[in-house]
Amino acid sequence: MTGYVFATSDCYGCKNLFSYNPNLVPSVRVNGVREPICANCVERANPERIKNGLEPISVMPEAYEPCAESEL
Repeated sequence: MTGYVFATSDCYGCKNLFSYNPNLVPSVRVNGVREPICANCVERANPERIKNGLEPISVMPEAYEPCAESEL
């Protein structure tokens, strides 16, 4: 039998609680620590990033879905 895992925490950007695959979720580095960001914040940030000459944050297709426990 296979188990599934997801992480939950507050988004660094909007502070809303969300769930995600801990291996694939987009994040920002804050004082050397990866802080997860939700899909809504990625959507809001990407136009500004592009406007400022930065690469958009890419989101893996399963970033906000559970992962198999064997992937941890």
